[in-house]
Amino acid sequence: MNLMICRDKQECGAEAAKFGAGKIRQAIAEQGECRVILATGASQFEMLSALLKEPGIDWSKVTMFHLDEYVGLPITHPASFRKYLTERFISKLPVPMKEVNLVNGEAEDLRGFCDRLGARLQEKPVDVAFIGIGENGHIAFNDPPADFDTETPYLVVNLDEVCRKQQLGEGWFPTLDDVPKRAISMSVRQIMKSRCIVNTVPDARKAYAMKITFEGELSPMHPASVIRLHPDCRTFCDVPAAAQLSKFTRDLCTKK
Repeated sequence: MNLMICRDKQECGAEAAKFGAGKIRQAIAEQGECRVILATGASQFEMLSALLKEPGIDWSKVTMFHLDEYVGLPITHPASFRKYLTERFISKLPVPMKEVNLVNGEAEDLRGFCDRLGARLQEKPVDVAFIGIGENGHIAFNDPPADFDTETPYLVVNLDEVCRKQQLGEGWFPTLDDVPKRAISMSVRQIMKSRCIVNTVPDARKAYAMKITFEGELSPMHPASVIRLHPDCRTFCDVPAAAQLSKFTRDLCTKK
């Protein structure tokens, strides 16, 4: 099983970053460039911080695509994922990336924006997708029941209450009414087309999501369960996130 259980969230992020960085270096060495997908949220704090410290990555040869963003939320809002990536990662790189493609949830023509960004994304394969899993088992903002069939790269989706309560619980918004009800999200199939997926899932809040992902029915009701079908997906979690996994599953995992 491609699942590593780490002692804590710091080690979880560091191991995920180390593995993902190796894939980035490999892609650059083999083809002269690398295309990556970056996620946001509290689960990615330690991973992104560790990825910035990974040596030997020529970021000027890396093209980045953004996983998701709220509809209608200004980039100045504390919960904006564009703001998150810019402040926590992009602005801290030693050199600018070759290309940065952020999701603009403020676009006047959302469908047109999604189509244009999706066309750019599909020009070449994605080498490494850095993702996480939500408390309701979502990947990106594909809440249950997720669309496993659409080939559309980016979708305008409705957010369910569990997802919105997670954003509230993580401190991004003052009240539930302030949490947007729609978002732009990369689709499940598009994520699965990535050559490698690095899935970082720390925290006890994700224990149920981990259980349904790895031991639940492979179903749109458990969106992240689809990663079990990916040929090169590595998941990194900490001990609290693995708490609800069966002994059988835990015995199959790599432990740090």
